[in-house]
Amino acid sequence: MAARTTTRVLGLLAACTVLLTGCEQGPRQPADPYDPGKMDLKPVPAKLGGERHQGAFAEGGALSLGAELKPLDPAPVKTVRLDTMHRIVEIAPGVKFSAWTFGHQVPGPTLRARVGDRIKFSMTNRSDERVPGVQVMAAPMMHSMDFHAAMVSPQDKYRSIAPGQTIEFEFTLNYPGIFMYHCGTPMILEHIASGMYGAVIVEPRAGYPTKADREYVVVQSEFYAKPDPGKRTVDGTPLYVLDGDRLRSAQPTHTVFNGVHNGMVKQPLAAQPGERVRLFVLNVGPSKTSSFHVVGTIFDRVWFDGNPDNQFRGMQTVLLGSSNAATVEFMIPEAGSYIMVDHHFANASQGAIGLISTNVKPETKDLEHHNLPASAAPSEPEAVQGKLNFESKCLACHSLGEGKKLGPDLAGVTKRRTDAWLARWLKEPEKMLETDADAKALLKEHNNIPMPNQSLSDVEIKQYLKYFHWIDTQPADAVKAAGGH
Repeated sequence: MAARTTTRVLGLLAACTVLLTGCEQGPRQPADPYDPGKMDLKPVPAKLGGERHQGAFAEGGALSLGAELKPLDPAPVKTVRLDTMHRIVEIAPGVKFSAWTFGHQVPGPTLRARVGDRIKFSMTNRSDERVPGVQVMAAPMMHSMDFHAAMVSPQDKYRSIAPGQTIEFEFTLNYPGIFMYHCGTPMILEHIASGMYGAVIVEPRAGYPTKADREYVVVQSEFYAKPDPGKRTVDGTPLYVLDGDRLRSAQPTHTVFNGVHNGMVKQPLAAQPGERVRLFVLNVGPSKTSSFHVVGTIFDRVWFDGNPDNQFRGMQTVLLGSSNAATVEFMIPEAGSYIMVDHHFANASQGAIGLISTNVKPETKDLEHHNLPASAAPSEPEAVQGKLNFESKCLACHSLGEGKKLGPDLAGVTKRRTDAWLARWLKEPEKMLETDADAKALLKEHNNIPMPNQSLSDVEIKQYLKYFHWIDTQPADAVKAAGGH
């Protein structure tokens, strides 16, 4: 009797203890992958020295230099060098821009790693260095490196260093995602707009939940370019420099993927029907929002900022602010060319467009159907801008030297029409169709499909005319190469 009473009392005491303390053991909760207690939050101090590195501007097995990503380097410690350098880059045909770079390119190389990896980073400021055959158009200056993927003291790791100095620091990757890196030296806006940015792709510790057949990185950015007020030239063509006024008012002249106006139209990304494509998309800005879309497919998975925990399914478009990113996956349903575009079409018209094509030979990456040969380009700035405007707005309906399409072949147009007639036509085509006999004849010749009013400014019309006059001074083969895609 006493034993049963004792057992009952002990049971009651245990029940009371559970009620009072909430200590009854239920199902064990999974470990938090983002537990700060398991993160490396105490990296060693940075080292600042005067030793100048004189080798390659970009070094490290974890770096990819182009759109196609190298496989993940399994080493848990990744040694990476990205030196700063001032150089000239061609952001569009005939537009040679005075850029500031990481790793001697814009955007800088992509760093690929995984959660838990340690990055041993070094950088020499080589902005005072002259490279054989490359003109230096900007004065040497202070630069720095800001990794969005790191959790470190900015005052220690992201300090600005003078030309000739080298900084070294380490950090551990604690979160998966797609992260921007950029120069953090004031004025940061000017340094990013001049080309100092790139991507860090951090895979989850256990890898991705899906398997992709193709992996590419797409970095969207803006340029704010104007002809050099000092009228300097590069290889006989005008030099373009940063336009501070347009930069501060967020009015870019070019919005591009991977540093080049329409660059991935001329060099498409390869894929085949039935394959799963994974794009790591980063919008570095510095000031505009991207609305990323691929024509002809639907995003099966979207991991916002590149983290699979932030998953969406079945999306048509991904909205990315400055320094936002997303991993997007989709299937290629059939043979064809799938257009990557910023669905803010004002950005697309400035060059934010590319292709994923099943017509790219895997061995050579040469495009068959969409082969766009290296083309001649004008050097006079107004004609250069006219060429860019024509390629963005007119190629769907007009050719140059390859016959009529929806509209007439425009090769030789300045020999057939006066500048005054062309200016009126570009300004208000609907009014010309009411009164001008030649305009009415053109409409009838082209199946009564009227040219839409593009709401062109007087400045844009002048740029078109400059380009048309330049085209009409070129040999026939050069005309086709310049615009008859």
